[in-house]
Amino acid sequence: MSGITPREAGSSQGYRGRNSTADRALDILLMFDDDQLALPATEVAKHLGVARSTAYRYLQSLTSNGFLEESEGSGFRLGPRVLDLARLARKGVGLSDLARPVMRDLVERTGMPVLLTRRTGAAVVCLEREEANTALRLSYERGQVLSVNAGAAALALLAWAPEAELDALLAAPLPRYTDATHTEPGELRAHLAVIREQGYAVGRGELDPDVLGIGAPVFGESGTVTAAISLAALSHRVPDRDVPRYVKAVREAADDLSAQVTRMSVA
Repeated sequence: MSGITPREAGSSQGYRGRNSTADRALDILLMFDDDQLALPATEVAKHLGVARSTAYRYLQSLTSNGFLEESEGSGFRLGPRVLDLARLARKGVGLSDLARPVMRDLVERTGMPVLLTRRTGAAVVCLEREEANTALRLSYERGQVLSVNAGAAALALLAWAPEAELDALLAAPLPRYTDATHTEPGELRAHLAVIREQGYAVGRGELDPDVLGIGAPVFGESGTVTAAISLAALSHRVPDRDVPRYVKAVREAADDLSAQVTRMSVA
């Protein structure tokens, strides 16, 4: 698990079925990532396949509502309303208070940093993280969007996606981060089927070539997957023979949190 986040490659063809103002606004917000903290209007226009004046109207609408701020000389950057929504989303999920003790225990058992993630549509969002005293530091921030097709944190969620949602997700181009990233829909479906059968995801170098990730789903009411717990390690420090031990720890943590979430739902 690295701090790399997906940046959607766009063209005018990608928007033929998605031309509403709301769709365009979301597409603009999803252009931001660690390497793109400010957006010139010309780049937004090219990404959407529209005239610069049209792109500027979308940008001004987002700015007037606090989602963007205009920065002289560098374009538009994310505004305070985005941070407010991220805070409210984490608060509304209600998982954080339950998850943090479980995550801290998993860090103590494994000595590795741990993430709690949730899938929302085509996005995987980091809800919480717990660091460990290791050389590896997670660069994910709470509220940050992760790739849906790479890394154990995401694949442990995607494997339990409803079939109709999975069809829609795999119909769009999937970003490639390393040679190990699954980007071909048929190959990814087969990989997800294995993950679902075994109950956990293990990934080496799918998102970052030096990182091993292990993730397991957190089940809620009616057996639906509500989140995933995952850990990360420097790949060269975890030989294949040691992976089952860490898988066991992650699955036990996920089962513990699942039981708590279910009890909370029926209380």
